[in-house]
Amino acid sequence: MNNPTPETITLDMMRESLYSAIVCDALDSIGLTNQSPRKELFPMTVEDVVVGRCKTSLWADMYHTDSSPYELELKGVDSINADEIFIAAASGSMRSGIWGELLSTAVKHRGCCGAIIDGAVRDVRQMREMSFPVWAVGTSPYDSKDRQRIIDLDIPVEIGGVNFSPGDLVIADVDGIVVVPQEVEDKVIRLAWQKVHEENTFRDSIKAGMSATEAFAKYGIL
Repeated sequence: MNNPTPETITLDMMRESLYSAIVCDALDSIGLTNQSPRKELFPMTVEDVVVGRCKTSLWADMYHTDSSPYELELKGVDSINADEIFIAAASGSMRSGIWGELLSTAVKHRGCCGAIIDGAVRDVRQMREMSFPVWAVGTSPYDSKDRQRIIDLDIPVEIGGVNFSPGDLVIADVDGIVVVPQEVEDKVIRLAWQKVHEENTFRDSIKAGMSATEAFAKYGIL
C-alpha cells in the first residue's frame, strides 16, 4: 500500500482526516492504553471532530459567599490562545452550570476551538446556535457564583482516570475524548495518519468484492 505520510501534519490536517477512535488505536499500539476518560462526557452542541491543545483549569465546590467571584474564570478565559481547548476538571460535580454562552463567546473570540467540562453546563441552546463545541457530564441552570470556582489554572488535571496537561493534544468527537501526551505526539499522530489511509484501502477492497477475512489477512487491520 502506498500511504505517504506528510513531513508535517498540522492541526487542520488532523481535523480533516483523524478522529478519536483512530488516535486511540495509535496510542494502544505504543502501550498507552488509558488515554480516554472512562466516564460519560456528552457532546452537547455539535458533532464535529475537534482537535486542539489543553488549556487546563481545576475546579472545587464551595459553600460560602465568594468575595471575588469569577476571578480565575476571567483570568483563564482572557489567557486562552487560538487552537486551545478549555479543560475544566470539576470532578463531575453537578452543583452548578460552570460553563455557558458568555464564556463560550469570550473564548471563541480568542480562537479557542472547544470546551471539555467534567461537570455541568448551561445555555446549551445558545451554544448550539453559535456552534461552539462543548462536552459535559450534563446540564444545570444554576450559576457558579458561590457554588463552584476555579482554584488553579494551567496545571496537570485528571478526568476519568486520565491526565490532561497544558499543551497536550486533544481529539474529541461523538465517540469520546482522547488526550495525546506531548512527548509522544509526533509518533502517535503519524501512526494514526498511516492507519487512516490503510483503513481506506481496506474499505475500498471490501467494496470491490474482497471478503473481510481476505482483507484482514492481506492488510492486517480491522
